[in-house]
Amino acid sequence: MSDLTGRCFVVTGANTGIGKETARALAQRGAHLVLACRSEEKTRPVLDELRAESPAAELEFVALDLGDLGSVRACATELLRRDHPIHVLVNNAGLASVRGRTRDGFELAFGTNHLGHYLLTRLLLERIERSAAPGRPARIVNVSSHSHYSADTIDFEAVQQASKSVTGLHEYEVSKLANVLFTKELARRLDPAKVTAYALHPGVIASDIWQRRVPRFLSAVPRLFMKSTKDGARTSVYCATSVDIANHTGRYYADCKEKRPNRAADDVELARALWEKSAAWVGLDP
Repeated sequence: MSDLTGRCFVVTGANTGIGKETARALAQRGAHLVLACRSEEKTRPVLDELRAESPAAELEFVALDLGDLGSVRACATELLRRDHPIHVLVNNAGLASVRGRTRDGFELAFGTNHLGHYLLTRLLLERIERSAAPGRPARIVNVSSHSHYSADTIDFEAVQQASKSVTGLHEYEVSKLANVLFTKELARRLDPAKVTAYALHPGVIASDIWQRRVPRFLSAVPRLFMKSTKDGARTSVYCATSVDIANHTGRYYADCKEKRPNRAADDVELARALWEKSAAWVGLDP
């Protein structure tokens, strides 16, 4: 494993689950880490734990609630104020099987899993581009899910309304398709010599999001068939650090291997529409 001393990673939702294990793996290699999470109270013990394990790593907290676009803007402003490079942005945080709306009125899973990360990425993009070095582009890693295969399109009216399905699973699937479409559109719009983008499926993970968010009858699925959060973080770390894929962009990975995504993820017009509508919704020029 390569040494990551001097490399700065921003990881969203890094105080629990896959995000925490992603941060742990990066810290063990000496990375400078910024954990972007909703609760400072819940993140401080994680920072203490990681510092004790990896004293060479530099660790910081920044507040981020992806379901509140005002919080996303404040987070980006604070990250830019700190004036350090952002070599890798890992858009890890997410909600599963929830129902409702975000603070800004969007369907909760879409607004959190896609739109919040879209805005954060756009606001940090210039800094990310400037962090690239010759022969070593910066990276954007979007944690999607195998569930994206179950969505065949994005209903742009529905994502502006509260969830309609009983379980919220359909809305989650749509949000995960959006993650892959966003990744591919980033790859089309960015110079791969400066920034590369990756989407991934971490696996079916025995994380707290499963117990907290998935309906009771589904949460009984035996954990025997699930990966640990440590195993689930491996593909995120691979996409964030592997030299083998340094010149790849806009691709989808599972089990640290490239995999063909849902056909809908290859719909260039859908990806472009998602980008442009997302920009309009968050008040940015497309």
